[in-house]
Amino acid sequence: MKKFTLLVAVLMMVAFSGAGCKKQQPPPPKMPPQGAPGQPGMPGAPHSETGAPPVEKKIVVPDDVKAGWKAVKIEVEFKEKKSKKTFTVPLNSEFKVPDTDITLKVGNFLPHFSMAADQITSGSNNPENPAAQVEVFQGGKEIFHGWLFSKFPAVHPLTHDKYGMALLEGVKK
Repeated sequence: MKKFTLLVAVLMMVAFSGAGCKKQQPPPPKMPPQGAPGQPGMPGAPHSETGAPPVEKKIVVPDDVKAGWKAVKIEVEFKEKKSKKTFTVPLNSEFKVPDTDITLKVGNFLPHFSMAADQITSGSNNPENPAAQVEVFQGGKEIFHGWLFSKFPAVHPLTHDKYGMALLEGVKK
């Protein structure tokens, strides 16, 4: 039993001493937030390591998706008032948020958002990964341009001192 205990102790010392000798890696560089005003390219598109502008992805909305969805429900957070309100906004339309200087422009809705090297589309008509293409204007100036994801609201969110925004769901025809 003493030999076994000694063997375990020696193995643990070797393991711990090896762990302490590893070279520390520098932290990865921080990526700029997607959808930030003035950022070139399409939000959500991968960035090139060479500094070349990202490739614009073609948005392909399948016919069954076009025929199946008419609007999205977007929740607007009023941070100062600590309140939220839900608005139903038709696809491919503009909506002025009441009592604010905010205007939403909702474009396409993809119930099963899927991104390939050259296009963004919907993998099916089922709400597997719902996403809405949204532009947000404050006082006529664009402050957000990108996709809102209902299941992943922290991916490419609107960052603003007074307002927050989240896609809740698509509205079927």
